[in-house]
Amino acid sequence: MTPAPSGAPQGGPAVASEEDLRLLRECIRLAGLSREEGKHPFAALVVDAEGVIAASAGNNSLPPEGDPTQHAELRALAAAARELGPERMASATLYTSAEPCAMCSGAAYWTGVGRVVYALSEERLLELTGAHPENPTFSLPCREVFARGQRRIEVLGPLLEEEAARPHDGFWN
Repeated sequence: MTPAPSGAPQGGPAVASEEDLRLLRECIRLAGLSREEGKHPFAALVVDAEGVIAASAGNNSLPPEGDPTQHAELRALAAAARELGPERMASATLYTSAEPCAMCSGAAYWTGVGRVVYALSEERLLELTGAHPENPTFSLPCREVFARGQRRIEVLGPLLEEEAARPHDGFWN
């Protein structure tokens, strides 16, 4: 039997639950708040196996005060890893308003999160940001990064792309 691709359980494609969609919408709402605070419009949550939010973060990478490594996913994953520890991270889910970039995909892998659910695809994000110098988007899907690792991370997305694009409307112009 051929192994299921990352994000698809054995026997068929992964399906978003109502809870997945609710938590993605919360990420999208938080991305809008990040924008209102003058930061890049991204947000992420890490949720444990019981559905409890272990960490929540917006981006803090906007120059000149921000640190370019402080993407929402990386910040949320680091906080959750400290709170949950390796065993609980393995059954946790990273929810994010946009597909994790290569750096954030690496953080997901190294923190041991078991699942990633994202809204806006990297491809769609590139359409919104263009060649903006504050977001030199990689053309490298998170699934490709995870496929190079030694452990499986379930991936579900893109989902709710039109909703997830709204906090970006006019931001990158």
